[in-house]
Amino acid sequence: MSQTHQLSNREQQQTVSSLELAQTLAAQLAIAPNDWHRLKNNRQAQAQQQIASALVFLLKDQPQEALAHLTQAVGWLDHSVSPLPCPGHTEVKGQKS
Repeated sequence: MSQTHQLSNREQQQTVSSLELAQTLAAQLAIAPNDWHRLKNNRQAQAQQQIASALVFLLKDQPQEALAHLTQAVGWLDHSVSPLPCPGHTEVKGQKS
């Protein structure tokens, strides 16, 4: 096997490993539905979730998706983003659930 081929295999293994680590981190930092109310205003938790997702997209060679998540993370940190209303509590005006 050529040294070039061995390097590409090694690089490929590192990329897969990095992606798996990023996916694990993203899963760990994801805000679970049952934690949504408790963490909806926690800017650090929201930003961490977005940054971890951005890393996954970047490692999957999807820079536009990564940038969108990074922009969202910056918004949480600079207070330009606010939490959305709880999905389970939204009502259409004039209708009751």
